[in-house]
Amino acid sequence: RDEIRDWSSDVCSSDLATLATPTVLRAQTFTADTLGAATETPRNTSSFQMIDWRDHFSTLGKATIIADTVSRALHYWDATGTDYRLYPTSVPMTDELTRRGYTEIVRKKVAPSWTPTANMRRRDPSLPIRVEGGDPINPLGTHGMYLDWPAYLVHGTADTRKIGRRSSSGCIGLYNEQIAEIGRASCRERV
Repeated sequence: RDEIRDWSSDVCSSDLATLATPTVLRAQTFTADTLGAATETPRNTSSFQMIDWRDHFSTLGKATIIADTVSRALHYWDATGTDYRLYPTSVPMTDELTRRGYTEIVRKKVAPSWTPTANMRRRDPSLPIRVEGGDPINPLGTHGMYLDWPAYLVHGTADTRKIGRRSSSGCIGLYNEQIAEIGRASCRERV
């Protein structure tokens, strides 16, 4: 079997990861006894807690990513489901910018260049036409994984203040070290 051990290939044809953005909140209800209150209060308990991939997929068979935009976390499983990783993320600024559903990673790039979309430039005309990969002002950071949805990526960021916040125009952002780690892990074996 051929193995891809690093980001040297732009196309990750050996193990295209599946990405899902769940639209259902996981909530836990606490009773008055546990809260010392007179009413029941729903609490979001999905933040930085392990979730079960079976809630979203019937089988794995390839690396799987779930980007939870509510808890601002990215969940990763390898093809066997034995390697589970959890990362904090930046998420889209608004629900209108958030794409939900199932997609695949179709290309990987070290030092991706960034070209703002027409909508981004309408919202902020001061944006540059293009920023080359490796430029410190490039919002895509050191690595990018392109989805089969045009203009949507899972990428790094040099601006670590964005992680854990609604700060993107649709993409899912990670610390640079973590996007590099996921890229290496999701292309280790042919599927």
